[in-house]
Amino acid sequence: MFFLKSAFCRTFQGVFRIAIPFLPYREPAVVPSCAELDRVFTHEKTTSVLIVTDTGILQNGLVTPIETVLHRKGIPYAVYAKTQPNPTVENVEEALALYRQNCCDTLIAIGGGSPMDCAKAVGARVVYPKRSVNQLGGMLKINRKLPTLIAIPTTAGTGSETTVAALITDTATHHKYALMSFPLIPHYAVLDAALTASLPPHLTATTGMDALTHAVEAYIGRSTTKETRKLALEATRLVFQNVEQAYTNGRNLEARRNMLHAAYKAGISFSKSYVGYIHALAHALGGRYGTPHGLANAVIMPYVLEAYGERAEKKLRRLGIAAGACTEADSPKEGAKKFIEAIKHLNASMGIPETLAGIRKEDIPALAAHAEKEANPLYPVPKLMTKKELEYFFSKIGGIHEKD
Repeated sequence: MFFLKSAFCRTFQGVFRIAIPFLPYREPAVVPSCAELDRVFTHEKTTSVLIVTDTGILQNGLVTPIETVLHRKGIPYAVYAKTQPNPTVENVEEALALYRQNCCDTLIAIGGGSPMDCAKAVGARVVYPKRSVNQLGGMLKINRKLPTLIAIPTTAGTGSETTVAALITDTATHHKYALMSFPLIPHYAVLDAALTASLPPHLTATTGMDALTHAVEAYIGRSTTKETRKLALEATRLVFQNVEQAYTNGRNLEARRNMLHAAYKAGISFSKSYVGYIHALAHALGGRYGTPHGLANAVIMPYVLEAYGERAEKKLRRLGIAAGACTEADSPKEGAKKFIEAIKHLNASMGIPETLAGIRKEDIPALAAHAEKEANPLYPVPKLMTKKELEYFFSKIGGIHEKD
């Protein structure tokens, strides 16, 4: 039975791989700082703006640089700052109402992935006023051009400023709707290092490892292109050269800037080449326990990479060379081993644990089923795994592998 399922998965992935060059993917235009938004507003003939963010970003004054430019240009704006860590349908509808009340024609999302997801969904509702969020959920259901969408990340990790996806939660049903359509890609990405300088060390570490996970999974998968491989290698190099510096000295703007570019490059790479079991496992933990996504990715990554074995050794070695963890002289097996050990060392140096507390043994079958359903057949992983094999990872991550 698994042979038939495996054949189906690989056929499905092969079709998507062939389709990659023909998909309408576009890259956001990069703006180096908020101070340069004035030329964007001029180019887009912006008349009114809705800023979508959360209370923490607003209270920390990170919206101020945007407001300064808007005041200078004489452009009216409104701010929606109620976005939840897992943005809800209510968030989208409230922000949409504010957008309409102020006759906006431009959306600015500032923060982590949550405000960006919320703003993307607002844009979708603007152009599909008669459809609900749940009706827009799924793949390729949004085909109209969104209002000008500007994404301003305040963390260097999610890559949401480059992606086709938005994840919105229905609090009534506890269901998460994944909106996945090419028009959701922001038109502009503002990579302003100054906005990330106040990010706490632990978030700098876990979001940085999130970016690394995107690069690694995109590179070792079976649906890569010359472009995505190049971007993934560049992102890996940037993370290994800069994340610890950003972690130990948050005011190191060069390291912060390099991490923003790492996240951007990794975001483009995984958007086109997809992720793998690391993300599927992390999403299951996030859904069940609210485990922060970057933290889950960082903890899970070494276990999954080791389990891929020889199926991923050659590519892991190439990543290791980019990271400075091994050299051309190392064999694929030795290079892969050194790269995985370098990831473990990077985690440890930034206080990221090897296991996660709170995983309940009785939850593991359901967690594994969720991860298997997400990953297969979509993710072009080096080695296909069964639900039973995925259960092993949750036991290992939870530190309960040897317990009864």
